[in-house]
Amino acid sequence: MNLRSLLLPAIACVVMATSAHASPQVSGRRLMVEAADVQHYLDGNFPRSQKALGGLLALTVSQPRLALPAGSRLNLQFDLAMAAAGGAPMPVGNVQLSSGLRYDAATRGFHLEQPTIDTFRPAMAGAELDSGTRSLLNTWLADYARREPIYRIDPAIANVMGALQVKSVGIENGRIAVDFNQDLGRLLPQGLPGN
Repeated sequence: MNLRSLLLPAIACVVMATSAHASPQVSGRRLMVEAADVQHYLDGNFPRSQKALGGLLALTVSQPRLALPAGSRLNLQFDLAMAAAGGAPMPVGNVQLSSGLRYDAATRGFHLEQPTIDTFRPAMAGAELDSGTRSLLNTWLADYARREPIYRIDPAIANVMGALQVKSVGIENGRIAVDFNQDLGRLLPQGLPGN
């Protein structure tokens, strides 16, 4: 047996393990998504930029960090940078927000619902979030919450979910929990992710 015949399967196992992404868990009328899965989805969709004043300013949002504490709202932190007239982005600070959740059948994902900015930590001591930057951030946040999910359900599961009504979306034991009006587990064919 040569080294190559041992090395290739080992490399394949490492690649599969590092790229593996858990799917939502289904139990009866409930679908659960782990915080790590949502964080993985967010990491793949940031940084994001929002232009203002005809492109004279650009707000860049990066490094999202998610927490799913007990209760009905999640916590999300991210770093902000601002660039003027095509210049290099300058760090503005770190924002922490809290938000409810909603499921949107059109995007097949979970969206922020009524997000609020709770804390701002400036990049430079003594700096504050000025009204112009706060306005641009709130515009970006409202647009992001309306259009972009923080997590998108696997299409195979989402296809079945389209026929169901969502009764509630919340946070439970560090996971997003969705309750439906019917038993989702019975509707999913065996072998689909999460079933």
